[in-house]
Amino acid sequence: MDLSVVIPLYNEEESIPELFQWIDRVMKDNQFSYEVIFVNDGSTDSSWKIIEELKEKYPFVKGIKFRRNYGKSPALYCGFEQAEGDVVITMDADMQDSPDEIPGLYEMITSEGYDMVSGWKKKRYDPLSKTLPTKLFNATARKVSGIKNLHDFNCGLKAYRKDVIKNIEVYGEMHRYIPYLAKNAGFNKIGEKVVQHQARKFGTTKFGGWNRFFNGYLDLLSLWFLSKFGIKPMHFFGLLGSLMFIFGFISVIIVGAMKLYYMNNSMPYRLVTDSPYFYLSLTAMIIGTQLFLTGFIGELIARNSTERNNYQIEKII
Repeated sequence: MDLSVVIPLYNEEESIPELFQWIDRVMKDNQFSYEVIFVNDGSTDSSWKIIEELKEKYPFVKGIKFRRNYGKSPALYCGFEQAEGDVVITMDADMQDSPDEIPGLYEMITSEGYDMVSGWKKKRYDPLSKTLPTKLFNATARKVSGIKNLHDFNCGLKAYRKDVIKNIEVYGEMHRYIPYLAKNAGFNKIGEKVVQHQARKFGTTKFGGWNRFFNGYLDLLSLWFLSKFGIKPMHFFGLLGSLMFIFGFISVIIVGAMKLYYMNNSMPYRLVTDSPYFYLSLTAMIIGTQLFLTGFIGELIARNSTERNNYQIEKII
């Protein structure tokens, strides 16, 4: 199979039929063998009914229905599990991503040898409350990830070699950082393609601008830490804890030595326990010990959660 198109959606009943017909037309024009995987993320409208109707008419349509709303990352994770195409395309269901871009993305993967290609909506139709946080977010993501050539990490329109999506784990809200996840998994040939941004035709956006920025910032910190110390937390906590303990221990010795010095020279002195430096030193030693133990415990349980991607799927068609 040439292509799998994975489409996560939430309450997009108006756009699904038109989007599917558009995808189908592009695929037939380019003679691609393909499948379309709709992941219904707990929609409360008739989105799932429409997907079932499409499945009855078109055998290459697949559908996954969550019992409740989990978010875009879980939807992509489950869609990736079902994908069988040599190249996997992801796009949003709101028709702001153009299926006409699919042949170009496919060509970059198959002919130019990219592991992954991310779309760049250079000209956007979003309000300032969404575009400004997006620019700040992308600048931070480029700096932290080291992927300097991407301008739009969070663009829903992306293409992947099958090996990429089968070797990365998208969880929480990490869909924003799939390029970073791919890089950490050893897929370094990551490209970008300027794509057309369609004005929203139906409904309203499901994502808030500033809220997405702050959540994305926290996720980026988590991903950076996991990429650096995910399988070796002792290297971070152990080092920091050891330094604090040593600092506190040396400080206690200095406080005690100063008292002995004053005593031996018949100079006025005060009890060690009357010195604030003594308590600061003890606090540093205690915190250092706790950080060291945190690193040790983290080493034992590092990334072994079996429930991270356990989602309640009501139906698969």
